Amino acid sequence: MIHLTLIGIGTGNPEHVTLAAVRALNQADLILLPRKGEAKSDLVDLRRLLCRDLLEASSRTRVVEFDLPRREARADYLGAVDEWHGAIAGVWAELMATRLPRGGRVGMLIWGDPSLYDSSLRIAQRLGDKGQAVEIRVEPGITSLQALTAAHRIPLNALAEPVLITTGRRLRERGWPCDAESVAVMLDSGGAFQALSPEGLSIWWGAYLGMDKQCLIDGPLVDVAATILERRATLRERHGWIMDVYLLRRM
Repeated sequence: MIHLTLIGIGTGNPEHVTLAAVRALNQADLILLPRKGEAKSDLVDLRRLLCRDLLEASSRTRVVEFDLPRREARADYLGAVDEWHGAIAGVWAELMATRLPRGGRVGMLIWGDPSLYDSSLRIAQRLGDKGQAVEIRVEPGITSLQALTAAHRIPLNALAEPVLITTGRRLRERGWPCDAESVAVMLDSGGAFQALSPEGLSIWWGAYLGMDKQCLIDGPLVDVAATILERRATLRERHGWIMDVYLLRRM
């Protein structure tokens, strides 16, 4: 039996890692770190830094890196993602069987929190299909939405109003959700808000939240949309990757 703990590590600031997450790291027999290619080396570098700084000298935890399978780009997005998750589960199962043939505790460091637009839980649930008996636990982490609202010093919701959390793809395809006053947008490949009429909307945007390269822009969408697009393109070219999230609200 493998005891797998998905450990939320927040959005880039090592000080955001909880005490429970530190305990889970030090109790693990094996920590698996995914590599996502040279362009996103910052992501594995941060995980390496966390392991270096948070693992106790007496810890017997082994840290093993692996190359994450690539997702095929095709029109059938959900089908491509499903196959990609299956491939990742296969890699996880092989590493666990090879490195811990008698079972043990495995830790996975999850960017943000495993509950919010992260597929690690779905992938972990497929390990049984790969012949790996597993018990799953989660140590929650700070989400990008928490980091965004904290950085801008704003509440996530308008007074007594709900918030809808969606993706850039959905915002482009379906427009503004009719019953929402506030819409949080994640996993946007860039500028999905351009699908909306900017009049009467405010935006709070952030990239690299919690990291030393953090960038924030806010204001009426009609005034700052072009600035956000330009800054996003510049930052992506400079760093080779970008993670950003934003909150839209009716004024």
